[in-house]
Amino acid sequence: MSSNPTRPLDTNIAGDTEERIKRFLATASHDLQSPLRHIAMYAELLLDDLEETLDGEQLQSLRMIMEKAQAAQRLTKALMSLAGGAPQVTPEEVNLQALAEQVWPELIDETGAHDATLACRGLPSIRTDPALFGLVLRQLISNALTYRRSSPPHVAITAEQKGENWLIRVSDNGTGIDPAYRERIFEPFWKLPKAGAVAGAGLGLTTAQELLKALGGDLSLEHSDESGSRFTIHLPVS
Repeated sequence: MSSNPTRPLDTNIAGDTEERIKRFLATASHDLQSPLRHIAMYAELLLDDLEETLDGEQLQSLRMIMEKAQAAQRLTKALMSLAGGAPQVTPEEVNLQALAEQVWPELIDETGAHDATLACRGLPSIRTDPALFGLVLRQLISNALTYRRSSPPHVAITAEQKGENWLIRVSDNGTGIDPAYRERIFEPFWKLPKAGAVAGAGLGLTTAQELLKALGGDLSLEHSDESGSRFTIHLPVS
């Protein structure tokens, strides 16, 4: 009987890669906890000390710093639990429309895509973990804004209920993904082999998919060609 000598090696490689991802998430999340805690703490102290001397815009900015730091703390804790194999999921009602409109300007500033447009009207409220799902949405929108053509980026988000699942689609008019690479985009530490490739660890889509699995869902590339790409998030209704 013939045997396949490469199979144990492939299994070992997959196991090693998964362990590397877990170590990466655990280390990065742990190292971020202390500075985030101090940012939130000092912002809160400044609010207590200066609340009566600051104008409305300054107070709003300071509150925003504190809220963002606290949200990042919650997210890093969730990532640490995910890396530990026991993801801490806290589902609640999430207004998908509000979430998309919240992360959009932040990502515009991060990517510099100030000519981009977003279409996301009429999105429903869904029940999920806002921190984990927010990270998934940020990753998909960030990719859409980063892998752009010379024309202004356009991102569209739609949602429909199909049976017991939400199908949330994020579409763009970007460069598309070569058919030769579409089976690899979710592989950890793998990046599109193209000139001027965006710097990063190659874990964005991998992490997004793992986060959705922790939420009971999944992520897939539904369509991609020269007109752009469309990713589909599958998420349980409740």
